[in-house]
Order: sequence, then C-alpha cells, then structure tokens
Amino acid sequence: MSLYIELPVFKKSYDLLLELFDVYNNLPKSVKYTIGEKLQKAIIKVILDIYKANSHTDKSPYIVKARQHIEVIRLLIRILFDLKLIGLKRMVFVNTIIEDVSKQLAGWQKYCEKS
Repeated sequence: MSLYIELPVFKKSYDLLLELFDVYNNLPKSVKYTIGEKLQKAIIKVILDIYKANSHTDKSPYIVKARQHIEVIRLLIRILFDLKLIGLKRMVFVNTIIEDVSKQLAGWQKYCEKS
C-alpha cells in the first residue's frame, strides 16, 4: 500500500483544495458562509475519503463517498458561476481539476471492483 500523499488522485484533490480555498477567500460575505463553507467542507471530505480508502481493504464505500462529494463541488461551482461570483476562466479551470479527480476516482473504483 502506497502512502496516500503519493497517490495521483490525492495530489490532484489537494490542488483542488487549494483552488477552492482561494475561491472562498474571494467570495462576498453574502455567500462566503453558505456556499463557500460547503465547498470547503466538501473538498476536505474528499481528501479524507481518499485517505480512508487508501488505508482500508474495502475501498469502495470511501471512493463512492468521495465521488459524491466531487459532484457536490461541481454543483456549487456551477451555482457560483451562474450567480456571476466567479468568472468563466476560473470555472473552467476548477472544472478541469474536478473532472480529472472524478475520472481518477472512477478508475480506482473500477479497479477495486475487479479485485
């Protein structure tokens, strides 16, 4: 078992965490403590689920949870974009990372189901 910090999915998720915290810092107060905090909590849950999946023999439940949290993040980013609280470039950048994490989690899940 490799260290969770060496997993590509962890590294990409950590990049997403840093980006989302930057998004949070630039949000107006009216949504910072609602949507912003939900974003922060969701990405932290993704990171924790990746750690848990890596350290347990039955990885599937944690990977499923991480994938659910990624979809919540995707939805919240879309809401911020639709409210014109983040720009198109930032939304595209964040969604690119989200898609990469999502694909890696899906691949990991398929691998675990075959084993």
